Amino acid sequence: MKDILGYDLIRKFEEFAPTYLAEEGDPVGLAIGTLNKPIKKVLVTLDVRPEVVQEAISKKVDLIFAHHPPIFRPAKNLITDDPQINMYANLLKNNISVYAAHTNLDVATNGMNAWLAKAIGITDTEIMTVTKKEKYKKLVVFVPLANEDSMIKALTQAGAGEVGPNYKDCTYVVEGTGSFTPVNQAHPHIGQIDQIEKVQEARIEVMFPERLTSEVEKALFFTHPYEEPVYDIYTIENYLDEYGLGRVGNLEAPISVEEFAIKIKSVFGVTGLRYITNDPSQMIQRVAICGGDAGKFYPDAVKKGAEVYITGDVYYHVGHDMLASGLTVIDPGHHIESICKTELVGLFTTWSKELNWDLDVSSSTLNTDPYRFI
Repeated sequence: MKDILGYDLIRKFEEFAPTYLAEEGDPVGLAIGTLNKPIKKVLVTLDVRPEVVQEAISKKVDLIFAHHPPIFRPAKNLITDDPQINMYANLLKNNISVYAAHTNLDVATNGMNAWLAKAIGITDTEIMTVTKKEKYKKLVVFVPLANEDSMIKALTQAGAGEVGPNYKDCTYVVEGTGSFTPVNQAHPHIGQIDQIEKVQEARIEVMFPERLTSEVEKALFFTHPYEEPVYDIYTIENYLDEYGLGRVGNLEAPISVEEFAIKIKSVFGVTGLRYITNDPSQMIQRVAICGGDAGKFYPDAVKKGAEVYITGDVYYHVGHDMLASGLTVIDPGHHIESICKTELVGLFTTWSKELNWDLDVSSSTLNTDPYRFI
């Protein structure tokens, strides 16, 4: 088994849900402590509350991985009479680091909202509210045949060659003849000064997100054997990666609003929920869902043809607007995002097995939902 640093786990996670996907001002990332330390025990939680910190201390955890950031607003002082400040002090005293993945996990292709959609049984899903669009580039580079494999490996390790969430290492290679004449003070890898040289070369084509341009070029120059590598970079006009909040999809069969609300209560294990509808007996099939406080995005659910919208923390006046639009809304609360605990533990455990990490990952056993129903 391989010992790892906090950086190793987070580097892998940020390939899955990069921090640049987060909404502006969202305090994602390392919040407390350091990642430059060995980690053996990780505790996954929805919220970082004093009772969760005590759980982490009792389990001798090195890193708490949370969905909700522990510090939403800057602290005005460090007086430990305040329970929140005292919680931070306990984390530091026990050398427990805290990392948060919030809206970047919400919009990740296979992240929070995909998990929620799967839990309620909707299929053929699409993004409800697009928040990020990422352009792609294509690199074309020419290398001697002997360097084809090493170049492809370097480019794909730099992040090139991924097409959508389900394909990686995608390249296209054509063989041909390249020619050149080294002159003046050249130091050619192949050939002689002032003599034309013909070389069997591979033309390698690979696409990559625009944000990785610098990394891909660095990999190319580091690996290419030629003194002056020949390559082109094009902008791809017909391909974008889209990321966003919520998912919209279809149930396998129609169901009444009231029956569906009861099902949602059971699926997420909540003791109570609210729903807004003009007709509890209405049969519905097309559903939108967005974790957290997402009532303000209901017009996007309507535009996508949703008959029902599931989200938390719906405000009174927004509820009236939803009714007026003809939309049925089910509000099972913010805490349904605790689905992330099971999903993240599974994800981290899978990576640990694949990479032979010596890592113990567990889920917080505490229910941090502040609401109770009578």
